[in-house]
Parts: sequence; structure tokens; C-alpha cells
Amino acid sequence: MALLRTKEIRSMRPEDLKLKFKELSDELMHERGVAAMGGAPASPGRIRALRTNVARIHTIMRELELAEAKKKAATKAPVKKPKAKPKEKAEKKVVAKARPKREKAEKRAAARKPAAKSEEETK
Repeated sequence: MALLRTKEIRSMRPEDLKLKFKELSDELMHERGVAAMGGAPASPGRIRALRTNVARIHTIMRELELAEAKKKAATKAPVKKPKAKPKEKAEKKVVAKARPKREKAEKRAAARKPAAKSEEETK
């Protein structure tokens, strides 16, 4: 099976494209089944050619679908959305610590040392 050229595919009607797509997909499924069962395919490059053809047809079908959607969108009147009012942002005061590593180290050191006993406790 020869590869279908893009010009040939584009010249087909959408109904013919769907039929050809279905036909090639079924054929590809059959070839894959034969290969999965361990049978030698009649022509080794057939699966690759079928995959390529299916991909080309699918791509062109999708392009046509997007073109139709674009035409529909162009015919519709654009809907104006109301402008959103800007929200008032509360000012956050960010207080940066002058020496965060040193403070952390001091806290760790204080946790390790036992608390100093007052004079009353020592008596």
C-alpha cells in the first residue's frame, strides 16, 4: 500500500475521509493482530505505512474541524465581559529579622543549657 499524499487526502470529501480512516484503522488493527500472534506479515513495512496514513488523515480531519469551529466563532457576536473592579489590597508589613541564623543558634544554645538557678534556689 502506497502512502496517501496530502493533496489526495485534502481533495476528499469529509464523508470519504471518515470512511477511509475507518478502513485503514481496521486494516491496521488486523495487521497488528497478525504480528502479535507471531505470524510473519506479508510486507514488513505495511504496518508503518498504515500508521502514517491513519495519522495523516486524522490530522487533516482535525484541521477541518478546527476551521469549522473558527468560522462559527467568527459569526457569533462577541460577548463583552464587564470589567472587574480592582480589589483594594491590604498593606502587609513585612518585618525582616536582622539576624535569623544567630537568633536560631541562641535559642538552641539556651535550650541545651540548664536554666541558671537563682540565689534562693541554691540555698
